[in-house]
Amino acid sequence: MKELMSLSIVLLVIGRSYAQTADEVVNKYFDAIGGKAKIEALKTMYSEGEISIMNNPAPFVSSVIDGKASKTEMDFNGQKIINCYTVGDGWTVNPLAGVPDPTPIPANQIGIGAMTYDLKGPFYNYAAKGYKLELAGKEKFNGADVFKLKLTTQDSVEMDGYFDAASYYQLKLVIKTKISGQPLEIAMVSSDYQKVNNGMMLPFITEVSYPGLTVTSTSKIIEANKEIDPAIFAMPKK
Repeated sequence: MKELMSLSIVLLVIGRSYAQTADEVVNKYFDAIGGKAKIEALKTMYSEGEISIMNNPAPFVSSVIDGKASKTEMDFNGQKIINCYTVGDGWTVNPLAGVPDPTPIPANQIGIGAMTYDLKGPFYNYAAKGYKLELAGKEKFNGADVFKLKLTTQDSVEMDGYFDAASYYQLKLVIKTKISGQPLEIAMVSSDYQKVNNGMMLPFITEVSYPGLTVTSTSKIIEANKEIDPAIFAMPKK
């Protein structure tokens, strides 16, 4: 009888360890990075660091107001490149792409830009946003056991999140969307989680892969809830 009871307990523990639900995984992720209270209190994010494009370093500064706007400026070989998104709008400066003056971002690219000013992330309050979430299994990523979650937005954008089964940090996010009817896949790999000024654990290294291009950003400073002037997001006149 005792042997059967012991076996039942072991099976219960094993079942509990591997039969996670999608909500359990995301809630443990929120706990791992600081808890929902800190996430909810997150209003702005400021960061400085270096972006590596094809092994060429470029210093960057990023400013974000949650749910409202984001702006990233970088100096690439003496050329200033700016990407700025606001709700339903955006503008860019990119001399390397033949855009030397502030120019509106095409309307078909504005939608995906909204993710750049969602500081809480797509998995936070996903149901209230009308998103669907499911646990897509357990896999290996860079040698680690990870839970794979599949998130689908109301616009049919698919996001696959990979969460470390031990730390519950998000290690990878794959976004599958369409621009002008053409499929686009963006993969973001996050690492080097460190505690920032508000107590949250955030990744200081992010590798973003687009078709034919991989960009690695390494933050040297991340400051949460720093005061940011909304005026910096306005498109300057030529």
